[in-house]
Amino acid sequence: MSIFETLESEVRSYCRSFPTVFHKARGSYMWNTEDKQYIDFFSGAGALNYGHNDPVMKKALIDYISEDGITHSLDMATKQKAEFLEEFYNVILKPRNLDYKVMFPGPTGANTVESALKLARKVTGRTNVISFTNGFHGMTIGALSVTGNSMKRKGAGIPLNHTVTMPYDNFVNDNLDTLEYLERFLEGGGSGVDMPAAIILETVQGEGGINAARFEWLKKVEEICRRFDILLIIDDVQAGIGRTGTFFSFEKAGIEPDIVCLSKSIGGYGSPFALTLIKPEHDIWLPGEHNGTFRGNNHAFVTAKAALSYWKDEAFEAKIAKQSKTIYSFLESIVERFPELEGKVRGRGFMVGIASPKEGLAEKVAAEAFKRGLIMETAGPDDEVFKLFPALTIEDAVLNKGLEILEDAVRAATRPTEELVNA
Repeated sequence: MSIFETLESEVRSYCRSFPTVFHKARGSYMWNTEDKQYIDFFSGAGALNYGHNDPVMKKALIDYISEDGITHSLDMATKQKAEFLEEFYNVILKPRNLDYKVMFPGPTGANTVESALKLARKVTGRTNVISFTNGFHGMTIGALSVTGNSMKRKGAGIPLNHTVTMPYDNFVNDNLDTLEYLERFLEGGGSGVDMPAAIILETVQGEGGINAARFEWLKKVEEICRRFDILLIIDDVQAGIGRTGTFFSFEKAGIEPDIVCLSKSIGGYGSPFALTLIKPEHDIWLPGEHNGTFRGNNHAFVTAKAALSYWKDEAFEAKIAKQSKTIYSFLESIVERFPELEGKVRGRGFMVGIASPKEGLAEKVAAEAFKRGLIMETAGPDDEVFKLFPALTIEDAVLNKGLEILEDAVRAATRPTEELVNA
């Protein structure tokens, strides 16, 4: 690890949590240079929902490269882009009766958020955007302005303006209707809050602590947006592409956002790729008004199209639903059997975790898991949640093995004496 300590910036993060040198990965496994095997419950922070080196995507990409397929094309028309757009429409949009134009804003989640904020202001002629407590939307200046984490916001080095933060669902307690609070601000001439261009939110907050908004809360947010002529932006960068059980995280809430931000696993294979989905009436960009050098990643078009084959089979969603119940039930049993955690299960689908108010305990669980061959991370403003992000393609046997390791890690973190006796 010395080369990284010597030459790489102090900003490095994940290599501190997982202090080993990786060199190979397949499915839900990773191996380090000493050939130690790890089960991956991290999935590239949601960028690898289909696991590592999926064989169908890998073959499609190798074949494409071998045929001297175009790699870089800005936003020129290419065969691969056309094939992806057609497949995305037929497999994802059409069956869900969703009418969106597809924008390629650049390669990252921050790119799609920046384009969504810019477009909302252009469409409405307004400036402010309402975001929510503990939200996370990216590390560029615009995305940071609608992000709640104080440490990340300070990294901007300048005031972050033109946004208003409102309390997320259950932010204060289960009894306070946070949207009644929001409505009063929008209705009141003395609230000091100008009518916003947009409201941006995650249906399940990833970095903010695996906070899952209730479907009725999300539905009411949409109603407020329609009432006040505010654009609704759903940031599905982490919660989308099946992570919460359905392709879009908002499907079961029965809402239809004006703009949807997608990245991470939309490329399928882990390649940088992002989409901004826009209702046609809002697609008022001038040609080139928002652009970027790497918005034509043809390798990602190839693997993204291949990844959509999973969504042609209804059994795939059924498998996610079944394993989601297994994971959630396991976490509930952990909370019950280890009261020392003072834990609470959070999340939905394959985006779940346990929050503990005990300082440093979640980080300790994650560290103990890593020692035992399980990769997982923490989330929340105080890293108070240890979270599970297995690949959606994980086999039952591998999932169960990972859960066994996690239980051992919880025991080691909460009952070290008992762990030594069992060892």
